[in-house]
Amino acid sequence: MKAVLGGALFLAMASTASAAQAAAGDPAPFGAGLTFDPIIDARLRYEGVDQTATNADAVTVRMRSGFEIKSKSGFSFLAEAEGTLALDNGYNAFPFAVGSNQRRTAYSVVPDAENIDLNRLQLQYKGKGFTLTGGRQRINLDDQRFVGSVAWRQNEQTFDAVRAEAKIGPVSLDGAYSWSQRTIFGFDAGPRQAYGGDFIFLSAGAKAGPVALKGFAYLLDYSARKEAFFRANSSQTYGVRASTSLPLAKTVKLDLLASYANQSDYGSNPNSYKADFALAEASLAVASFKLTAGYELLGSDGSASVKASGAATAFGFQTPMATLHKFNGWADLFLNTPVTGLQDYYGGIGWTGPKVGKAGPITAVVTFHRFRSDRLGIHYGDEWDAQIGMKLTKQASVLAKFAQYERKGIASFNGDQDTKKFWLEFDYSI
Repeated sequence: MKAVLGGALFLAMASTASAAQAAAGDPAPFGAGLTFDPIIDARLRYEGVDQTATNADAVTVRMRSGFEIKSKSGFSFLAEAEGTLALDNGYNAFPFAVGSNQRRTAYSVVPDAENIDLNRLQLQYKGKGFTLTGGRQRINLDDQRFVGSVAWRQNEQTFDAVRAEAKIGPVSLDGAYSWSQRTIFGFDAGPRQAYGGDFIFLSAGAKAGPVALKGFAYLLDYSARKEAFFRANSSQTYGVRASTSLPLAKTVKLDLLASYANQSDYGSNPNSYKADFALAEASLAVASFKLTAGYELLGSDGSASVKASGAATAFGFQTPMATLHKFNGWADLFLNTPVTGLQDYYGGIGWTGPKVGKAGPITAVVTFHRFRSDRLGIHYGDEWDAQIGMKLTKQASVLAKFAQYERKGIASFNGDQDTKKFWLEFDYSI
């Protein structure tokens, strides 16, 4: 496996290296009205995990390589391969049972499986105020709370989809239909390599003075035949989102964000439930510092039921297509919302330093989370997150990151345990 992946990564790098050097990261003209733009996106990362029962040390390298050809008429074609290789495989790549030697249950989970795949293959038309994209593509909607590419993990999440975006005066429209969610787990993940179904993403937004308003709808219906184990994530979510940025002084700015959504069962879901989502966040930027405080609710329906039998159950608001690492703490204890729901009270401070020669700037952030349930008054635990990073050049950057979650009382949901994680990362992209 390592020999195959290593060879594939080497060939991917070699195939675009000369073009990348010639282009210096910019599209190169060729032919009649065409440009060629090479893609290189490489990452070397160490991830260490220390938990109550297990630990892990993972050293992985990820390479994305491809190209994009554009024409003056607005059409473009993009192809991109992706490969991940484990240099130290002392970790469990899969948080679920699967017949693979990458599932190593003596270690903690680091979901960066060795993998090679076609990451993106898309045809796009981009005109004045209108964009149409078809094929395997990256979809990031708003802050990726509901739909995202999970770019933090080595293997990216992409979608086989058709997406149309339009801007008509002050109104922005966005609609997509996807029939396959290509997950981060890769070719060894069995049925979890990709989830099929009928997935619809719709949104409409406009500006009202300094406030940006948006309404959205996400309809997820996972295949009842092929994804029976995943059907409980079939849902319909309808919501609104409002944001504004208010300059208070020359070096002072206040950003406000609020969102609400309601979710219920849909399509093949065997459960009957309703749950709410709410978000309120304020950020105050003062010179090189930024203070942030917020609250997020992923609600619980304690009166949910199983459709077939009518038996009582409980169900929490779920976002199975989100870039989940961005939310509810970097220790990733809440990738699945507990059946008692989740309330996340958080606050933090960020700093952007001056440039260091031709490099920089240095950026740093520290955040605290307090996690409580939506029902039954449970204090799940508290978490500290910290990160420092710097751009070395236009193409290269380094990052160090830490997360520490401390549970309170007895374990109150599946996977609840004291957790420490540390990352050290180098990125290069053009």
